[in-house]
Amino acid sequence: MSMNKTANPWYIGVVSGMASYIDSAAIISNGTALVIYQKTIGTTSTEIGILSGLLTLCIALGAFTGGRLGDRVGRRKVFIITMAMIIVGTLLLAFGLSFITLLVGTLLIGLATGADLPVSLATISEAASDKNRGKIIAFSNLLWTVGIGVTMGIGAVVGEWGRVGAQIMYMHVGLVALILLILRWFIPESPLWLVARDELRRGVATVRAQKSSFKDLLQGKYLWPFLTLCVFYTFTNLAANTGGQFGTYVAVNVVGISVSTNSLWNLLIMPVGMASGILFMRIVDTSKRMPFFILGAVMLTGGYALPMLFNFAPAAWFGCMFLTNMGNGLAFEGIMKVWSQESFPTMLRSTAQGIIVAVARLSCGVLAFITPVLLDAGPMVLYAMLTSTVGVGLFLAWLCFRGKQRNEFDAEANMVASSNDDPKLNNRFVGEN
Repeated sequence: MSMNKTANPWYIGVVSGMASYIDSAAIISNGTALVIYQKTIGTTSTEIGILSGLLTLCIALGAFTGGRLGDRVGRRKVFIITMAMIIVGTLLLAFGLSFITLLVGTLLIGLATGADLPVSLATISEAASDKNRGKIIAFSNLLWTVGIGVTMGIGAVVGEWGRVGAQIMYMHVGLVALILLILRWFIPESPLWLVARDELRRGVATVRAQKSSFKDLLQGKYLWPFLTLCVFYTFTNLAANTGGQFGTYVAVNVVGISVSTNSLWNLLIMPVGMASGILFMRIVDTSKRMPFFILGAVMLTGGYALPMLFNFAPAAWFGCMFLTNMGNGLAFEGIMKVWSQESFPTMLRSTAQGIIVAVARLSCGVLAFITPVLLDAGPMVLYAMLTSTVGVGLFLAWLCFRGKQRNEFDAEANMVASSNDDPKLNNRFVGEN
């Protein structure tokens, strides 16, 4: 237990937060490498579609199951197993020649990256304090952007190297997973989870010990933030994912700019998104959190509306990219992760996070199937839908979290039946961390 007390929260934050790096790196590497395999080992377009869809599905399934396992068997076991699965998966994808081998490799990477995210976030939040929890979680979110940048850089260098280039992209993910496996091996189990498990075994009626089943998320004080976060993250993620998957298509076929110009604009704006994320780190643990969330919400909603208002002119498209990158840093995934950690007790923390991520990823997969149909109906229809869903999701989040900041870390040591029990008994376990 002494190791738990002396562990540096920032060190745990970086090592655990690299789950976000691997998530983005794996998705981008897979998309690029499969195109290379089409020309080198004869992977068909149908097979690429199956493998791409399977990755999205497995990430969602992994988030759902991994989050639950993290609460039931512990954080450490899950985030060690996930790294081992990623290593095996990348080896199969890098050196396999058959579709079955690629299928198994994709399944392992998808399940592992999905499962690792909610568990790693719970580990970070439980190692931190109220003074730095938001900052460290926000930093882990920045690692997702770093993963995109590094992987795109590798792809730019090795993209024309044939099969070797694809192998390098996959092995980059595998090498990072190997390093993390070694580093994570020496990270102790979450002290809060150990206390909650001990109380559960002894039958102590604290919130963190007794609030541990799925049904607890759908009743009492957990229902409203749980449903809100599911809707908020799903609705905002629908727009972000659509931009990632179909942004180039819209830029070329609707806006009328070239692929290279659109890519250049994305690279120019990437530092803006990083700066917004860094700003979020500075304010997330302060009273300025909600005012900046509102600012980010205005930027996001306005950003998606801008192309419609100016008939998809190039300047409006650039403005959309700029505003949404700024808004994402202040009012999207980072704040969702922080609210998810603060709103639920220890034995439900990664379960709730996993479900929230799974619902969003599955919804994005479904929308991807019908997006081409919406685009055929006209880009105005698609962007009107995206603007509306983003606006609704952001409004619900503001409605739920606009009051006193939620902090289940302070409340979860209280007795479950606190209103009916002796006050002295209720306070018995407060501060027992």
